[in-house]
Amino acid sequence: MSSDVLVADGLRKVFAVHGGRGQGHRVLTAVDDVSFTLACGGALGIVGESGSGKTTIARMLAGLEAPSGGRIAVAGRDRSQPARASAERRRRGHELQMVFQDPYTSLDPRQSVGSCLEEALRLHTELDPVGRRARIAELLGHVGLDERHARSLPRALSGGQRQRVAIARALAASPAVIVLDEAVSALDVSIQAQVLNLLNRLRAESGVAYVFITHNLAVVRQICDEALVLQRGQVVERGRVEDVLDNPQHEYTRRLLASIPVPGWDPHQLSAA
Repeated sequence: MSSDVLVADGLRKVFAVHGGRGQGHRVLTAVDDVSFTLACGGALGIVGESGSGKTTIARMLAGLEAPSGGRIAVAGRDRSQPARASAERRRRGHELQMVFQDPYTSLDPRQSVGSCLEEALRLHTELDPVGRRARIAELLGHVGLDERHARSLPRALSGGQRQRVAIARALAASPAVIVLDEAVSALDVSIQAQVLNLLNRLRAESGVAYVFITHNLAVVRQICDEALVLQRGQVVERGRVEDVLDNPQHEYTRRLLASIPVPGWDPHQLSAA
């Protein structure tokens, strides 16, 4: 029996891009024959510059975009086509959750943190009100927040705290996989480190698997086991993180490494914490 919790096989996504007046439209291939697997409890980094297709892959995994071709399976169940029934959508949410780049826009500004988490628990669990309250406290504790934060609205929280809420909301469904789309790129470097350490701890404790979408190879070093490098929608390099970062085979990967904006940074000396 396969230990892979996520399988993507031959993923392809084509968009029709409309031109100006009288120019009709052209076809843009955003993702072209991308395949990968993710083991239970593993962490895969999908890396590339803006426009490389990595966010399109994230949206297909989460069911926000339908693939033009190829297959996606999570926990052995095919999810290549959109879920139509509400029961199927709930089941898929229990299998895979997504954390977006900007937590403020993904959280309801009128809803307290506690209400946000309670809504997720009502949708994905059969806990009674007492059980939900206990689970909310547990989830907040997992991400380093407390009852005071549960009463707060998103605007009263810092960017790092809002991202912690988004992670807690994803964990509320007890998913097998969490897709994180540039989930730390909008945070200050010190807050990035805190969130990445949190994600590492949660993976060790719960066994959840991550797909980490990012342009930052230094982040991949800290959080991921394997890396897949995309250029113009195609895979140009893949392998264990230490192999890809310490001995890149493709010129595009070498350019990404050279572009990491940290003065004096040496990819061979970066700790794999």
